[in-house]
Amino acid sequence: MPITSYLRQLSEAAGVSGDERAVRKMIEDAVRDHVDEMRVDTLGNLLAIKRARRGKGRPMRVMIDAHMDEVGFMIVGHTGDGGLKFRAVGTIDPRILPGKVVSVGPDRIPGVIGVKPVHLAKDTSAVQKIDALVIDIGASSKEQAEGAAKVGTYAAFRTPYRPFGGGKASGKAFDDRAGCAVLIDILQGPRLPVDVLAAFTVQEEVGLRGARAAAYALNPDAAFAIDATPANDLPQPEGEDRSPNARLDAGPAIYVMTRGDVSDPRLVRHVLGVGEKRGIPHQIRQPGAGGTDAGAINRSRAGVPAVSISTPCRYIHSPVSVLSLADLRNCAELARESVAQMTPRVLKR
Repeated sequence: MPITSYLRQLSEAAGVSGDERAVRKMIEDAVRDHVDEMRVDTLGNLLAIKRARRGKGRPMRVMIDAHMDEVGFMIVGHTGDGGLKFRAVGTIDPRILPGKVVSVGPDRIPGVIGVKPVHLAKDTSAVQKIDALVIDIGASSKEQAEGAAKVGTYAAFRTPYRPFGGGKASGKAFDDRAGCAVLIDILQGPRLPVDVLAAFTVQEEVGLRGARAAAYALNPDAAFAIDATPANDLPQPEGEDRSPNARLDAGPAIYVMTRGDVSDPRLVRHVLGVGEKRGIPHQIRQPGAGGTDAGAINRSRAGVPAVSISTPCRYIHSPVSVLSLADLRNCAELARESVAQMTPRVLKR
């Protein structure tokens, strides 16, 4: 199945941090026949091993990580007239929430985050805090609302995947279903000269929690975190000259530093070299902000050399994102080739 088909399926699934079951089931079905071992750990990470093709000596053990979870919401209470009180799971800008459509609970009950019509609003410039908003599912009483969605129920944005102009696509949760699609594509491909230790991880959006446990269990020689990164590449207001942290259609973005980690310089050089040699478009992600699972993986055990390769996406952590399908395919190619060409010499100091 093409990588874009998996992106569509994964994007439309609901998998807020801590409730990644539906996404995990899709991935299990996609990779089961292409790996030698597969298991789900205590936290809910899906760990799979695809052994190296036959060769001399011990093959390197290379971890490839992609997180399954997305930002979303949890129901924390009910109003007397049937509204659902909620809080964010992960980082979400409250400015984008009023009027958005969501799915509530495992039955994916449709709901709308309520907003007062502009005709009645006294101040349309004020940003309402999340604790002042409610989800409307059509319930007419507190009892009805409690019966439909108890406290602790998850809710996710409800956004269809759509092909977009200029070879792009729009949809929700590209952070990091794009990475999951890339990792599926790699696992469904031929065996590589290294043992591929695949980790589809949980709870990245609330603290890189799954990746830490996955890296400890897999104990790799090196790791690649495949993620999505913000593309702030739209025209800037007149008078501003701000370089984008990443651009669409410029290839996958390679991290050199985030607020939580510094990528292993040896792996950065390796990935850049592979991209140049193979003619794969790529770019450097502007250093300093953000973070990926690499920030937890590199602290595992006695330390793991790690680097992140990400597909640029506009508007992540919102109801809809936009990515370039060429960037997605190039991310898969760059990650696959970088992993395939890993040798002990790469990590030699």
